[in-house]
Amino acid sequence: MKDYVIRATAGDGQIRAFVATTRNLVEEARSLHETTKVATAALGRTLTATSMMGLMMKNENDKITVIIKGGGPIGTILVTSDSKGNVKGYVTNSNVEVENYPNGKLNVAGAVGTQGHVKVIKDIGLREPYNGSYPLVSGEIAEDFTHYFALSEQTPSVVSLGVLTRADEVEHAGGFIVQLMPDAQEENIAKLEQNIGKLSSITNMLKDGNTPEDILNIVLDGLNPKILDTCEVKFECECSKEKVKNALVAIGKNALAEIIEEDKKAEVGCQFCNRKYNYTEEELIEVLENM
Repeated sequence: MKDYVIRATAGDGQIRAFVATTRNLVEEARSLHETTKVATAALGRTLTATSMMGLMMKNENDKITVIIKGGGPIGTILVTSDSKGNVKGYVTNSNVEVENYPNGKLNVAGAVGTQGHVKVIKDIGLREPYNGSYPLVSGEIAEDFTHYFALSEQTPSVVSLGVLTRADEVEHAGGFIVQLMPDAQEENIAKLEQNIGKLSSITNMLKDGNTPEDILNIVLDGLNPKILDTCEVKFECECSKEKVKNALVAIGKNALAEIIEEDKKAEVGCQFCNRKYNYTEEELIEVLENM
């Protein structure tokens, strides 16, 4: 089954919802970066949330970047989405290992850390991108996005994210974001709270065979949910040899001249997808001359 996100409203437009199944794109990220189980969970949750947030953007060329730095051994989590929900991302330490919780569940907070922030950068075509930084509250990712929406957009939200990995493969991944609009009436708020209080985890719902449509009806039971559209999403990196060349420019003239003199060539990798690009001595000289 392809990955996709459904956008919906409920409660006569007083609630909006995004529900995603993202197993394939999370598996693509796991395979590309050879992440451990806990790194896959942390990256996969962030990819899923950022994909849904990308679909909240209004214009075709808008982009959103989420950077999570919690001070834990995983280092930085960085994910970018376009307005179609297509994502790419990586973690600094893909080999991170931490002890599981006593109940056997992955200790994502132990890998991510809790002494840090979520940074959200929205590029909406203005001279300067919107840039906001908000403190982490748990390091488990979903709660941190809930906190972000409350602080940055003053939007009461429920965020649920999950990744289930078996052996060396992602079995299920997905999540939902449900938000109350400013005109939400008390009866709809109470019904939503009642539904949320009875929910199983998102991974359990996916493992039980529920589709995003099924999950939408479970979460918004009694609130007359209406699907607005369905968007296929994927892990997509638009890197190229020309774009990655910027990394050579970034190291500076002296360092580049040293590489030309000593190595006569260079290999530069893309952090997002791990593709490798090779540059000949002639190409490196051209870059140096254009700096």
